[in-house]
Amino acid sequence: MPWTSVIGRVAFTNCDPLFFGLDSRWSILSAPPAWLTGHVLRKDCLTAPIPTADFAKHHDELMLIPDLGIVAMGAVGSVILFGSRKIEKMRDIALPSDSSTSKVLLRWLLAHRGLDPKCIETGPDLKSMLDTCDGALLIGDRALSAAEENPELVSLDLGGEWTKVTGLPMVFGVFACRKDAPLEKISQIHQDLLSNYRQFNLDDARKNEVINNAAIGTGIEVNRMEKYFEYEVRNTLDETSTEGLRIFLNDVCQMSEEPIWVNL
Repeated sequence: MPWTSVIGRVAFTNCDPLFFGLDSRWSILSAPPAWLTGHVLRKDCLTAPIPTADFAKHHDELMLIPDLGIVAMGAVGSVILFGSRKIEKMRDIALPSDSSTSKVLLRWLLAHRGLDPKCIETGPDLKSMLDTCDGALLIGDRALSAAEENPELVSLDLGGEWTKVTGLPMVFGVFACRKDAPLEKISQIHQDLLSNYRQFNLDDARKNEVINNAAIGTGIEVNRMEKYFEYEVRNTLDETSTEGLRIFLNDVCQMSEEPIWVNL
């Protein structure tokens, strides 16, 4: 099967700075995080920001692309446990079907507190989740919107809790490719995405365009989206976030081997 010129992306705003206005030589496949892993493995796309927990599961077939990721710099605002009672009193928690990393992380954080509520996988709708269970985990734009609309139901920000426990950023998504992927194309994608991200951070007009577009797409106020991109989520890996990634892969996902990074 020939390789495409498709890049997968999460169907949330958290990687808009990477993909907004990307060079037209690339086609974009937008999908929920938990779907992207399969797309990469099947060669539907060259690479995508797949859930970190999925990389651990399929690391024998995949490589990590350096510098790029979906990183929480503490509280992330878009991976939230909701509920009308304290976490210690939650008997059951509804988990969204469109997530992988956040479900693994939540179970680890609960175990760290000595808690073991029943977890039930459902569709990602807050009302129906809380009609069924004491707690509800949401990710992405749904979590951002739900937290704005129902601040009294916010029980735990998983990014913030991870940083509280480990002292490190949480890497929710990693850019991965198959081990047989064409490295010339992967290198071009790497350069183009990083170039886009630099432009977002250095060009105020570009940054405002991305933020305003995200606000329109989600229905969330512009100032909330500004805070999200400025203080809560970033799309590059530095030394501390790479260390956070290592801890998550080793301690949470029980991945004993070192990941293979693409040599660009």
